Amino acid sequence: MTTGAWIAIVAVVAALGFGLYRAVVDGRFSGTRRVRGAAADAPPSVADLDETAGLDLTLGERATLLQFSSAFCAPCRATRRTLADIAGVVPGVVHVEVDAEHHLELVRKLGILRTPTTLILDGAGVERTRAAGAPRKEQVLSALEAMA
Repeated sequence: MTTGAWIAIVAVVAALGFGLYRAVVDGRFSGTRRVRGAAADAPPSVADLDETAGLDLTLGERATLLQFSSAFCAPCRATRRTLADIAGVVPGVVHVEVDAEHHLELVRKLGILRTPTTLILDGAGVERTRAAGAPRKEQVLSALEAMA
């Protein structure tokens, strides 16, 4: 085989591997990130969010689904529908959407690298988990159950 054919094969295998990796991790809830400027052992809270961006968040009694999205993001629209459905069905859960483009300082502070990113805040407004990418309904529900 020629060198060009080997390069093409390697490129296809690498693309397939990356695609499989993204399919596995996309939308999965995993841990939290430390907010810049917050105490080292403290998880992010609404107080940190309000100070930075001037957001007026209305928290749910049980949880708040905080979605960071952008205007031209197709997965963001699907995530918006999923999270709104869950907030409408699960008592005490509220869905809040934040436009990442208009709150860049907050995005940087929270370490949001892509849209959609969903943070799940508990009733006190403390971040408990996050998902980068479009989570499925089952993933959100299981993350909410794990918080209870």
